[in-house]
Amino acid sequence: MKKIGRLLTAMVTPFDEEGKVDYEQAKRLALALLNSGSEGLVVVGTTGESPTLRRDEELRLFTEVKSAVGERGTVIAGTGSNSTAEALETTRAAEGTGVDACLLVVPYYNKPTQEGLYQHFKTIAQGTKLPCILYNVPSRTVVSLSADTVIKLSHIDNIIGLKEASGNLSEIANIINNTDSDFIVWSGNDGDTLPILALGGYGVISVASNLVGKQIKEMIDSFTSGKTDKAASIHRHLLPLIKALFIISNPIPVKYAVNYAGFNVGKPRLPLTEPDEKSAAFIRDTLKNYQIDLPIG
Repeated sequence: MKKIGRLLTAMVTPFDEEGKVDYEQAKRLALALLNSGSEGLVVVGTTGESPTLRRDEELRLFTEVKSAVGERGTVIAGTGSNSTAEALETTRAAEGTGVDACLLVVPYYNKPTQEGLYQHFKTIAQGTKLPCILYNVPSRTVVSLSADTVIKLSHIDNIIGLKEASGNLSEIANIINNTDSDFIVWSGNDGDTLPILALGGYGVISVASNLVGKQIKEMIDSFTSGKTDKAASIHRHLLPLIKALFIISNPIPVKYAVNYAGFNVGKPRLPLTEPDEKSAAFIRDTLKNYQIDLPIG
């Protein structure tokens, strides 16, 4: 299996002035992110405004970004849904675009049982050749994927890992303790990256790396090479920025910050709006304290 990477960026989706997907800017952004520390990209995740993208837009984004990236980095397609049939259909279509893996969010709104979650992910994984990454984010889905269910799912060959955004470190430790060493756990919260690495996690699927990828990569590399004091120092330094990027619903702040830094990615799509002035001022004031790694221009 192709190495997925420790630092994956949950990439924002650029829109033009008419609110249409700007595919050329998406390709430029993908390459800029790889040039600023990312080893791979999650396309059409939460940060990429997946709820408001049409299927044709999603598939074209997968195709265009993968064509731009080539073998320089991995492209993980966000293909999850609260409909098993729809997620399976999208995943199979994404497979045809040449992406390297898929990200499957826990079904939202319909509140399945743990058995329902197991059957949902099993059905999708068995219907594709793509490596599958589970995504647990109960703040958005209401239902949380339990450690026991993750452990059970980890025995399916092409379910290779988990993006964990529950913030429940004891459950995450349980998962790491009771899955094989080749089952990968990425932090799904930037603020939890170092604690999850300390538990034996592998890396992060990051929002903040849209801006400070080199610094996050340095933190991960420092930790894995035994320089834990340096890793902790970088982590502490980044925490105020991470707070600012989640002051209101993601991806509103990060999209505003990327635009403010000078890389045009457009406004969010409704029902998301640009930040109110108080939030925008907080983001601007916070950015003054940071070097932006994203190449501009």
